[in-house]
Amino acid sequence: MSGANRIPGAGRLTPAKTARFTFDGRPYTALEGDTVASALLANGVHLMGRSFKYHRPRGVVSAGPEEPNALIDVQRDAARRQPNVRATVQEVFDGVTIASQNRYPSLSFDVGGINNLLSPFFAAGFYYKTFMWPKKAWKHLYEPQIRAAAGLGVSPDQADPDHYAGRYAHCDVLVAGAGVAGLSAALAAAKTGASVILCDEQPEVGGALHFDTSVMIDGKPGFDWAQGVAAELAAMDNVTVLTRTTAFGYYEHNFLGLVERVTDHLAKPDRRQPRERLWQVRAKQVVIATGAIERHMVFSNNDRPGILLASAARTYLNHFGVAVGRNVGVYTANDSAYEAAFDLKRAGISIPAIVDCRQQPGAAVLAEASRLGIEVLTGHSVIDTAGKLRVSSMTVARNGGGSSRTMRIDALITSSGWTPSVHLFSQSRGKVAYDAESQRFLPGTYVQECISVGACNGTNGLQATIDEAIAAGRDRAAKGGFAGGEAPVISGTNAFEWTGGMAGAAEGAGPDTTVKAFIDFQNDVCAKDIRLAVREGMHSIEHIKRFTTNGMATDQGKLSNIHGLAIAAEALGREIPKIGLTTFRAPYTPVTFGTLINHSRGDLFDPARKTPLHAFEEGKGAVFEDVGNWKRAWYYPRAGEDMHKAVDRECVTVRKVAGIFDASTLGKIEVVGPDAAKFLNLLYTNGWDTLKPGRCRYGIMLREDGFIYDDGVVGRMAEDRFHVTTTTGGAARVMHHMEDYLQTEFPHLDVWLTSATEQWAVIAVQGPKAREIIAPLVEGIDLSNEAFPHMSVAEGKICGVPTRLFRMSFTGELGFEVNVPADYGQSVLEAIWAQAEPMGACLYGTETMHVLRAEKGYIIVGQDTDGTVTPDDASLGWAIGKKKPDFVGIRGLKRPDLVAEGRKQLVGLLTKDPKEVLEEGAQIVANPNEPVPMTMLGHVTSSYWSENCGRSIAMALVAGGKARLGQTLYVPMADRTIAVEVSEMVFFDKEGGRIHG
Repeated sequence: MSGANRIPGAGRLTPAKTARFTFDGRPYTALEGDTVASALLANGVHLMGRSFKYHRPRGVVSAGPEEPNALIDVQRDAARRQPNVRATVQEVFDGVTIASQNRYPSLSFDVGGINNLLSPFFAAGFYYKTFMWPKKAWKHLYEPQIRAAAGLGVSPDQADPDHYAGRYAHCDVLVAGAGVAGLSAALAAAKTGASVILCDEQPEVGGALHFDTSVMIDGKPGFDWAQGVAAELAAMDNVTVLTRTTAFGYYEHNFLGLVERVTDHLAKPDRRQPRERLWQVRAKQVVIATGAIERHMVFSNNDRPGILLASAARTYLNHFGVAVGRNVGVYTANDSAYEAAFDLKRAGISIPAIVDCRQQPGAAVLAEASRLGIEVLTGHSVIDTAGKLRVSSMTVARNGGGSSRTMRIDALITSSGWTPSVHLFSQSRGKVAYDAESQRFLPGTYVQECISVGACNGTNGLQATIDEAIAAGRDRAAKGGFAGGEAPVISGTNAFEWTGGMAGAAEGAGPDTTVKAFIDFQNDVCAKDIRLAVREGMHSIEHIKRFTTNGMATDQGKLSNIHGLAIAAEALGREIPKIGLTTFRAPYTPVTFGTLINHSRGDLFDPARKTPLHAFEEGKGAVFEDVGNWKRAWYYPRAGEDMHKAVDRECVTVRKVAGIFDASTLGKIEVVGPDAAKFLNLLYTNGWDTLKPGRCRYGIMLREDGFIYDDGVVGRMAEDRFHVTTTTGGAARVMHHMEDYLQTEFPHLDVWLTSATEQWAVIAVQGPKAREIIAPLVEGIDLSNEAFPHMSVAEGKICGVPTRLFRMSFTGELGFEVNVPADYGQSVLEAIWAQAEPMGACLYGTETMHVLRAEKGYIIVGQDTDGTVTPDDASLGWAIGKKKPDFVGIRGLKRPDLVAEGRKQLVGLLTKDPKEVLEEGAQIVANPNEPVPMTMLGHVTSSYWSENCGRSIAMALVAGGKARLGQTLYVPMADRTIAVEVSEMVFFDKEGGRIHG
């Protein structure tokens, strides 16, 4: 048997297909397609959890993702366990182990329940006023206890053995939600030929049709019609239908995040399949069809197990075939609860009464209630309930006072109306508008290319929803470039049009009471807590939210927000819109870390990037260092050498003979198009119009504030093509920086950007014999000084392989940078090394590169700059085009602070003791005897021992540095003070003749 509360003939599940599971150690039987919640209800289990603060017994409230109470721990085995899963969403599979949370020692007897008796001491905001003294107790007593009590479930303690997948997708129209509105919109858009992605969080499409059996569409029951449309859409080549897929985030430029639960419902999933899949979708147009969420009634003790939403009761009955009770009370302010009562009554469930706080419900539902023999108490309210682990009775009284009446029940269903689900719309940065008549926030001002349809748009009536959705689907497709096609014709009817609704506390839970009338079940926030927050001076809903924690639970206020707003507005004597609305943040519903992290864990969490030359360098004994994700050759020690000896040897060899260096990690961006030069003119400080094909130029890139962002050499390959190099660490951010400006500031320019960093292996050959080394290998390029001077670039061949050969240097020596396709990098390097080794050349690494460039005063952005350095501060003012009318950062450079005297400027430092090597980052002062705190003039940015100079050298940012040339400053250390002389930044070959070979 799958449960005593199964109603024969009800629901859509197949009795022959069963699944066994356990809940808190007890075995139960479910039907295939059951959620944990429906299976437990079928077996008569209403108690499914404990509340966070008071540890009150709690049962299921909803049948969907808005569930605040029934959060469970789901386990396949010891390593496959997930806490805080909503029982209303998790599908039962054979052998699954389910456990309740936030209780000890058991769910029925929880010692934490003492908090309920102590609740007067735990009023809203108590944590802001307590734990203040004694001061030492915070660290040793309060904080450990609070951290131990925080949270609901227990985090897994074993590595997750499952794998997760990710997919990027583009579509013309994305439809979020597959109810009547979503299906109609998707069908209309698909018939135009537009590519459509339709997603819905439930296992089957249909939305509210899961519970609303009164709907008929095109002559079929609504749910059957929905499955037919889904099948039609799935058969179309231009449509992707994703069930069990939640649209959890709406980001800029119509970029949406979807999470697909691929195998969470399977007893024996294929291990080749991912557990969940993250879809990152860029849509031209979006149709939001996320429906509406039913609100509960706010009254005294409205949180007992067995009290749930009317729509949830209908879902459990009409879809799962489960009765939530045998004697079910109804409390409502909306006609929708009547239909739940009618369905239960027709299924043989006793309905003692429908309690309606309104004086005049809809005439049609009153007539049907009378026909079914259900007592309706209009103008009445439920003022209290009884029952410990499950509701056992409700107390009813006429509004305004009078005698009360107690009715025996074993379940109570409630509805105070429906809240449009505007979460995705709000995440898109759209502005909601308040509709006072219906007491709802509805989509107002749209910011992105999207439209809301159906219940989430506040549309009433089935046919009106269908017509609106079809029009929206065709309109969005047309805006995406697909006009035409035959519009679908869909006709629908339903039994009743719903009216009514209320927001805030009902009778018996008003300002004059201190009863526990819950609005946020998970965080135990009551109506009285909202009023207390107002009395404490909180007048903004964002402040009230943080004071009370209302809406901060995993359901993000899906049930509680409107109630909290209404109660706060009443307490403040203001209209609801004046209170404000809390921010709806992604994710819409909780998303697992596994899905978001995806493959980025273990070795792939911080993957090592290796250049095409790595294996060769490894074979030559290189010691590697981490530069970001890159593994770069640091130095090449020979027998008996430490790093310092190896670097000294490499530095001298490069200056005397030649050295070979792996420069593949430099960022490389291809800038192509008729407006390529115009684009670079705007991104860099210097001009590019006059740069001829075959020539290179050093360029500086600024931020808007005028500070150096990146630098590099740019080669002009043709009139419409540039090869841009960036710093190793700046490759990705410069690419993003360029793309951002191209798309947002300069979209009129005809330019394409392509990252080519990993497409080229770069071999730098530097030193007096550099030309002699590569000349025998190069074809089609004249390497003479006259034909190929410094800062030239040409395309030809080397070792028979295509090459972009740059004549450039980061050492101040004659230099070439050989760019070849990455796959040929190692073979070309081997050939170059075969030429270089007999001449006495060496391989050198990043440490030697740093020393050689410092000897020449070449800066490294990010080391010798700190985000507050201008080109003039770095003695690079010559790189600013004086006649350029505009470039990024030009206005920033004109700010008074950036041209004021006394700015920190980059200078050289020479220690009075030539053998003393300064520490990078060390502070610099003018008077070492000044009392602490001393006046800091700047800091050391680069410092090395230079074997070529026979002494230490350093670079530093010093206030008014250029005016201090020749002055003596001091570097105070923990055990001594080091005297330094401020110098020019060039320490070797000050005339600069060596670079010209």
